[in-house]
Amino acid sequence: QVHLVESGGGWVQAGGSLRLSCAASGRTFKRYAMGWFRQAPGKEREFVAGISRSGGFTDYADSVKGRFTLSTDNAKDTVYLQMNSLRPEDTAVYYCAADSTYSSNTVFTARSEYDYWGQGTQVTVSS
Repeated sequence: QVHLVESGGGWVQAGGSLRLSCAASGRTFKRYAMGWFRQAPGKEREFVAGISRSGGFTDYADSVKGRFTLSTDNAKDTVYLQMNSLRPEDTAVYYCAADSTYSSNTVFTARSEYDYWGQGTQVTVSS
């Protein structure tokens, strides 16, 4: 089992940047594919970015491509989401998730694929 804790959320003006962190503890971090999701008020939780267990493959939602970058630091068991050029529509609670998959090179985009979730961190972008 793995425990995930997000941090780095906050308030920022449109056009600004934030970096979210997700620290993992428990089983070996490298056994998991990782993902970031977000949920705005009144909306479904949606995929933002993901990385395969091997670390060799990433995928992003069309709405964040070119603005958000997912990276990992295996030595620190931490996954990051660098968010640039933020927009008011990026306002949401952001969640980190882990998938205990045997697949090395698959990036999972469906919420149902993920086994473990963090508590979320709020990101608010003002216009």
